[in-house]
Amino acid sequence: MATSQTQANPADRATALPDIYDVAVIGGGPSGTMAAESLVKLGRTVLLVDPGNRIKPCGGAIPSRTLRDFAIPEEMLVARATAARIIAPSGRRVEMRIGDIGYVGMVDRASFDPYLRSRAEQAGARLFKGKLVTMEERADHTLQLSLAPADTDPASPPVIMYARMVIGADGANSTVRRLMFPANKRPPYVFAYHEIIESPAAGEVQAFTPDCCDVIYDGRVSPDFYGWVFPHGNHTSVGCGSGAKGHDLRGATERLRHSAGLAACRVIRREGAPLPLKPMRRWDNGRNVLLTGDAAGTVAPASGEGIHYAMLCGRLCADAVDSFLKTNKPSDLKQARRRFMRAHGRVFFILGIMQAVWYRNDRFREKFVAMCADPDVQRLTWESYLNKALVRRDPLAHIRVFFKDLKALLGIQAGRHDTVA
Repeated sequence: MATSQTQANPADRATALPDIYDVAVIGGGPSGTMAAESLVKLGRTVLLVDPGNRIKPCGGAIPSRTLRDFAIPEEMLVARATAARIIAPSGRRVEMRIGDIGYVGMVDRASFDPYLRSRAEQAGARLFKGKLVTMEERADHTLQLSLAPADTDPASPPVIMYARMVIGADGANSTVRRLMFPANKRPPYVFAYHEIIESPAAGEVQAFTPDCCDVIYDGRVSPDFYGWVFPHGNHTSVGCGSGAKGHDLRGATERLRHSAGLAACRVIRREGAPLPLKPMRRWDNGRNVLLTGDAAGTVAPASGEGIHYAMLCGRLCADAVDSFLKTNKPSDLKQARRRFMRAHGRVFFILGIMQAVWYRNDRFREKFVAMCADPDVQRLTWESYLNKALVRRDPLAHIRVFFKDLKALLGIQAGRHDTVA
């Protein structure tokens, strides 16, 4: 049985195929690639499995901190957003400018994910282009993986490989989770759909601003989530999400494009997928499997933001798996979720409450957008988003926002705010 060699050259590990890998990472998105790269740097032999033929529906927004934390070159950004425009059911628009504290970077998953996979491969992970079909646990708790190579005859026999541990980073409809966890163990979802279109030429569409993301709170677009127009340089993502059965996401996106003046823009691709909005209570099976990213439900409620959290989750899962392989203590696998929730659980809890309260109907959405005009709300929102932590340095601002929330909920007049176009 092959074991990891901490001092081995990454290139040597990539060319010398072991009989059994320390870790097989299923899924080559931001979470899986970060887990694979981190594990290789910890001295582990890693198999990274991804078909490389699917682009995840994603608005592509990442805070500037993500570039620093995960060494992402600025060349991967296709645009920078310096403001968000919040749009109410009535059409009222509130502009929230970031100021000099940072920016929202926009990536295109069609190029961003392959870059991350290439980076993990260059670090020393072996990239297998294909998908997981079945997984069986052997008597010694190692795992036998049946893999279907991409771009081959579906009737071809699967490739068999072995791993001591598996990290499931294969998205909301995780095959790893389905195979190794009870059927009822899955996070709640909304369904997301978007269209990548050609961005209009400068000045062609009056309401379109290349450095401003539009977030639309309107029950006609989404009865329980929101719609968006996110510029990506030459391209723009237009879409919406909803957990309401029967809601026509494609039709809502078409109406959104018309209302945004983008109906004539050429559609480059259309994509849809479920979007989990709550971390699972348990990410591991106690023996040889750990979930990460969308498979574990680490997408922020209310906002649907997932890239930064996925990459962090992948790194934490790599640390947890490495510790487990050293000690064989099941408690080591639990540290990934424990560390993630310690850092972000409170933010996820607050965002969940915000979604439940303010997204329930258009009357509350209208109040929510009105609140977004408040300077305290804007500052705390941007600082929390960019820093990925609740802002603690100004407790009085939190108190002011709390009472403004309370007044809005109770229908008490809290003062007039002018619309910012």
